[in-house]
Amino acid sequence: MRRSHVTTVSLLVALALTACTNAKDVLEPSAITPPATSAQTPPATSGSGAATVTAPAATSTAGAPATTAAPAPSAQSAAILAKTRLQIAPIVGASVEAATPLTAELQTRARQRGITLAGSADQTATHVLKGYFSAMSEGTDTTVIYVWDVYDPAGNRLHRINGQQKAPSVNSGASGGGDSWKGVSPATMQTIADQTIDQFAAWLGGKAG
Repeated sequence: MRRSHVTTVSLLVALALTACTNAKDVLEPSAITPPATSAQTPPATSGSGAATVTAPAATSTAGAPATTAAPAPSAQSAAILAKTRLQIAPIVGASVEAATPLTAELQTRARQRGITLAGSADQTATHVLKGYFSAMSEGTDTTVIYVWDVYDPAGNRLHRINGQQKAPSVNSGASGGGDSWKGVSPATMQTIADQTIDQFAAWLGGKAG
């Protein structure tokens, strides 16, 4: 058990260090049909990183419904969120099949939190969200490890969100086939999307005071 935990932590660290070079599977957010009220975004350009504020890694299991009600922000936080224009860069590391429900749920959760998504031709984005993913199978479970970096329009990294989501594999043969992403359910990716937007909104709201 201890060895498994060390392996998970090691993968998370390695993912954060090598994500920029492992763009094997990339899902353009624009590949998802955008809702009528928001447009999606192509890749964002990364610049030199500034000081990083790292959120505690969240470890959870997918036992609850994929989508839960978004917490209501304070009036001050709501005002900050209303001014935010978030650009979502292509998802790195996850298969297209796994990233599709993730991207769709990011759109939905952002709208619930009052955050506007900036489109590809929009030069008014206030933040860029870039996600790097990895998956590994252990027995009958599959764990998705994720790192999100938040950048300003100039390419300076402002914040990091990371964690992992463990759930029973939906494909019993996934662990033996070498492709752990085949064992990841849409509900798992939707849960990660909800947690990501909620943590992003909490970080923005924390700057209000």
